[in-house]
Amino acid sequence: MAAKIQPSDHTLVYQFATQRQKWAFIRKYWPIYLISIPGIIYFVIFKYIPLFGSVIAFQNYNIFKGITGSPWVGLDNFKRIFQYAEFIPILKNTILIGLYDLVFAFPVPIILALLLNELRVMAYKRIVQTVVYMPHFLSWVIVGGIVVGVLSPSTGLVNKIIGLFGVDPIYFLGENTYIRSILISSGVWKDSGWGTIIYLAAIAGINPDLYEAAQMDGASRFRQVWSITIPSILPTIVILFLLHIGNFLDFGFERVFVFLNPLNSENGEIIDTYVYRAGLVDRQYSYTTAIGLFKSVVGLILIMTSNMFSKKVTGQGLY
Repeated sequence: MAAKIQPSDHTLVYQFATQRQKWAFIRKYWPIYLISIPGIIYFVIFKYIPLFGSVIAFQNYNIFKGITGSPWVGLDNFKRIFQYAEFIPILKNTILIGLYDLVFAFPVPIILALLLNELRVMAYKRIVQTVVYMPHFLSWVIVGGIVVGVLSPSTGLVNKIIGLFGVDPIYFLGENTYIRSILISSGVWKDSGWGTIIYLAAIAGINPDLYEAAQMDGASRFRQVWSITIPSILPTIVILFLLHIGNFLDFGFERVFVFLNPLNSENGEIIDTYVYRAGLVDRQYSYTTAIGLFKSVVGLILIMTSNMFSKKVTGQGLY
């Protein structure tokens, strides 16, 4: 009589077949795995290993005693974050600037991509695309110098223009009123071209037959954009939006530091510049590490929550 196959035997056969398929897949695409090794090593060395240093957030860290010799203080550094009166206004600035950047700066690349896609003269389209994209390669130090020069109260172009209407020169970088607008607008000028390239690439992948069918049905250009282009690039918009949400509190140190001075710091200082001042200048390493962990946890919660909400509403998400 033939031996009766047990359910456990079926499981072993299935696992063996699955393992063979995995190894066959790896052997087939081994060059891709090979070229990914340097990237993996980079993230392990510069991203994952430094995470172990976050333990000093629970210590009263002393650079001479090191991690092993510094005394443990538990959650005292985290309690200090919200007990320190100076931190709350800085957190408010960070949230407001991040919100302004999300509301005003995030849609700009989408609008630019849609407008550029409507241009029919390819030479003009490429020139405009290049001009918009070029500021992305400039460092924030150079951008800061350009903005300072343009907004200078004595020689700046903006003050010369408003002077033609009889308005007295304004020291834009010397007043709290303007610093947030300067930060957002300079970021739009520098980085909107990069986002535009991404959206143009997504638009280029749309099936042209959809537009031809819409034209045959008599749809206008605006109707085609609204009913075909935007829904087609919606997955790209959602992914970039979720990534933006994840970096909501990470506005960028250089982006703010080049414009910051004692006259505008009340509305301009954010968590990143505060960590630099308190951590590196004042050497409060444990305290600022606790702030960094707080910011990372908030970012993780935001991206997980927004990803879950996005998958329920649009069906699209990061994972």
